[in-house]
Amino acid sequence: MIPYGLHWLDEEDIARVTRALRSAWITQGPLIEEFEQKVARRCGARFAVAFSSGTTALHAACSAAGIGPGDEVVTTPMTFVATANAVLYQGARPVFADINPETLNVDPERMARAVTSRTKALLPIHFGGLPCDMERIARTARKSGLAVIEDACHALGAEWRTSGGQWEKVGSCSHSDMAVFSFHPVKHITTGEGGMVLTHRVDLRDRLRAFRHHGISKAAGKEDPEPWRSEMQILGCNGRITDFQCALGLNQMEKLEGFLARRRAIALRYGRELEGSCLIPQRFDDAQVRHAWHFYVVQLQSDRPEQDRRELYLALRAAGIGVYVHYLPVHLHSYYQKSFGYRPGDFPAAEAYYQRALTLPLYPKMSDEDVDRTLERVQTEWGAISRGAAWK
Repeated sequence: MIPYGLHWLDEEDIARVTRALRSAWITQGPLIEEFEQKVARRCGARFAVAFSSGTTALHAACSAAGIGPGDEVVTTPMTFVATANAVLYQGARPVFADINPETLNVDPERMARAVTSRTKALLPIHFGGLPCDMERIARTARKSGLAVIEDACHALGAEWRTSGGQWEKVGSCSHSDMAVFSFHPVKHITTGEGGMVLTHRVDLRDRLRAFRHHGISKAAGKEDPEPWRSEMQILGCNGRITDFQCALGLNQMEKLEGFLARRRAIALRYGRELEGSCLIPQRFDDAQVRHAWHFYVVQLQSDRPEQDRRELYLALRAAGIGVYVHYLPVHLHSYYQKSFGYRPGDFPAAEAYYQRALTLPLYPKMSDEDVDRTLERVQTEWGAISRGAAWK
């Protein structure tokens, strides 16, 4: 089976983790700050706070932004449920804005129209690694005094060009208050599980650090009347990452540029081979964005998309090609329908994409032969399903 995504560990990674396990610290030690600083420097942010998962990092960011009961946060229905769930954990309500059908990112105009007097923050996701239009999103936020939290879990290494021609790295927080990364095994680098929030603001950094340690802040030092005192000041959780996970992350960061280059090479090959076919990828201007290619999604152009997509999915999986579908729109999950009354038809662009969506395998360890096999099987199986129709 060629999976849709796969981590890549080598002997250097294993050796780095082993050294950490043999050290005096396996958690709450110096490798955590070293990893945070390395990611922050790569992205151009002032501060970074590491967490046990991307989901916990999203939750922490919502807490640090002061999101709470009665608040609304505008986000996209085309994401993994963790994005919207992070809002629910704070007792607030996620409000969805439909996507741009070409980029698959949240539509900035629809996001602006979804803002109400109850809106506390905007939460865009860089879908699949393609940067959102952060300038327009930031303008909406400034106009209404809202926080901006970037769900950048797909987008480590992505960049975008401002209207003034300057390139900005996703994670730099140039147009947001915080940006959140994930280090799950299928992401650009891995710590097994893990996440991180980047920010320029000291107050947010301090809230994030407290949140990952049960909301506890320690006494100031020897001059404090109770220098041993550790006091819970906010409601947090145990969101701590370990030193041996950060050891892995540090070593993985040394390979990030190579990982990104390989992802982009595979995506370029897919784009060339699929051009003019029934499988339409994300559309974007590569003079304005540098896609990080967390995954490669296509939309099947067919008169009966759901039936043909299902047949193609099953045929490819049977042939050892681990295609997948990202994602069932959040508002169509039964929990969200029961809790908030969402129904099919509420966000037609996201639903139209979902009916035609298929994710092709893409990961740095994928060989040229794996890419050849994937493309050949896609062409063969689609030919059979479409009763001999030409590929292009």
